[in-house]
Amino acid sequence: MEFSFTKADRLLKRNEFIQLSKVGRKLQNDHFIAVYAPGRLDRCRLGVTVTKKVGRAVERNRIKRLIREYFRLNRHLILGKWDINVIAKKEAADLSSKEIFGSLQNIFERISRRVEL
Repeated sequence: MEFSFTKADRLLKRNEFIQLSKVGRKLQNDHFIAVYAPGRLDRCRLGVTVTKKVGRAVERNRIKRLIREYFRLNRHLILGKWDINVIAKKEAADLSSKEIFGSLQNIFERISRRVEL
C-alpha cells in the first residue's frame, strides 16, 4: 500500500475547481463541505480550500496540512475514483487534529457510500 501524496493526487488548476463546483455534488457536516464528482483519472484527487474567514495563515495552513494528511493515510478506504474539494468552515479552526480527522472520516465515508455503478 502506497501512502504518498504527489502532484498527480491533487486538484491544482483553477479550472478544475470551477468545473468541479459546477458538476459536483455537495456534502457537509459541522466543519467541512465536500464537493465531489467522478474523476476522469484512475485515482482519487483532492483539492483543499481554506478561506481567510477561517483564521490567520498559521491556522489555515494547519487545517490544510491535516486534511492532506488524512487523505494520504486513508485514500485506500475511499471507494471509487473521485475528484474531491474539501472546503473548511470557520468552525474547523478551533478543532484538535483528532476532531478534524473524525469530521473528515464522516465526510469521506459518506462519499464512499455514493459509489455510482
